[in-house]
Amino acid sequence: MRVVVLGAGIIGVTTAYYLARQGVEVEVLDRQREAGLETSFANAGELSYGMTSPWAAPGIPLKAVKWLFMRHRPLMIWPLMSPSMWAWCAKMVSNCNAKSYAINKGRMVRVSNYSRDALTELLAEVQIDFDLREQGTLQLFRKQKQIDGSKADQDVLAAYDSPFEVLDRDGCIAVEPGLAPVAHKFVGGLRLTSDRTGDCRMFTQALAKKAEALGVTFHYNVNIDGFAMEQGRIVGVDTSDGRVTGDKYVCAMGPYAPILLKTIGIRLPIYPIKGYSITLPITDPDFAPQSTIMDETFKVGVTRLGDRIRVAGQAEIIGYNQKLGHHATDAVRHVVTDMFPKGGDVSKAEGWTGLRPMTPDGTPVLGPTRYDNLFLNTGHGTLGWTMSCGSARVVADLVMEKTPEIDMDGLTAARYGQ
Repeated sequence: MRVVVLGAGIIGVTTAYYLARQGVEVEVLDRQREAGLETSFANAGELSYGMTSPWAAPGIPLKAVKWLFMRHRPLMIWPLMSPSMWAWCAKMVSNCNAKSYAINKGRMVRVSNYSRDALTELLAEVQIDFDLREQGTLQLFRKQKQIDGSKADQDVLAAYDSPFEVLDRDGCIAVEPGLAPVAHKFVGGLRLTSDRTGDCRMFTQALAKKAEALGVTFHYNVNIDGFAMEQGRIVGVDTSDGRVTGDKYVCAMGPYAPILLKTIGIRLPIYPIKGYSITLPITDPDFAPQSTIMDETFKVGVTRLGDRIRVAGQAEIIGYNQKLGHHATDAVRHVVTDMFPKGGDVSKAEGWTGLRPMTPDGTPVLGPTRYDNLFLNTGHGTLGWTMSCGSARVVADLVMEKTPEIDMDGLTAARYGQ
């Protein structure tokens, strides 16, 4: 069997790897010069199993209004004349209730926990260097009301058997000593002990090499123009290098998946949510983060990646704009200089922006479509790195007509009537 995978980000590469491991002939198409150069390139570096939650939650609409007026605001919405943007926003708001949140959270955690175990197994099989650390995530609270408000999160974590610790100020400093000089700026934290950190781009490119060793062929610098159809079935993918054919196809194109799928009548409510990051060299390891700190006030993550610090966050709703403006990274710069003023050299920071493929309910779109030889692996939002291995294993099993190891209820395009 030959399978054509569209996209060579973390989702496409893991999908190709798990297919090849089952003896499938796999070809991967991507417009970039190598794997992992788009959304996977400089994300937060967090494997956030404990923080797997939909953005659409009770109280978020009111919080969003407040965020819009913060100086270093975590959310920006541009008043575009875009029906798809406003329709997506409306659908997200409709999910901001307790019932929907519980359903969506359960679906997401199902994938996330499976992915955690899948990555553990994968790392036991292959040797990959990607600056992995397994020291958890510290959700840092600047105000007492944030600690009080986290009780609901603690209840959810306990319900899904996600290990955590509630820490006071001294407890936070014990796990992140670099915070000691700014102890007066926070009151406590919630530590998610099963979380990991690692460089997604490094992992993606290393796993692509492992996949090549299994026989996967990667076609880079190739633009995907559309699907070739005959009698209601996909018979190929038309590209800038000609038509590529296979027996089955997997669309793993992140935020660009809905554009391609729309041409064959599949309409998915996936919208590109723009995020920003900076990467800076560590100047003093004793005053740098040891793992990941998530600043609850600004919704910014600060992560240790080897001898670098990655600072990522913000959500800008502005369509497919990927311009990195002069002040675009001000919020993430503020957080790292405020929390770790001695840890890294911000003057040498490299800025980046990427588009997250976000569904209004937070859950990715996996598996079958109305076409019997087309499968989806997209819509992971900010959790593509976290959910990558589990999503890929599920989709690979479905392509191979095997029963997945997790329940697929609510994870497919069927929930959108597609």
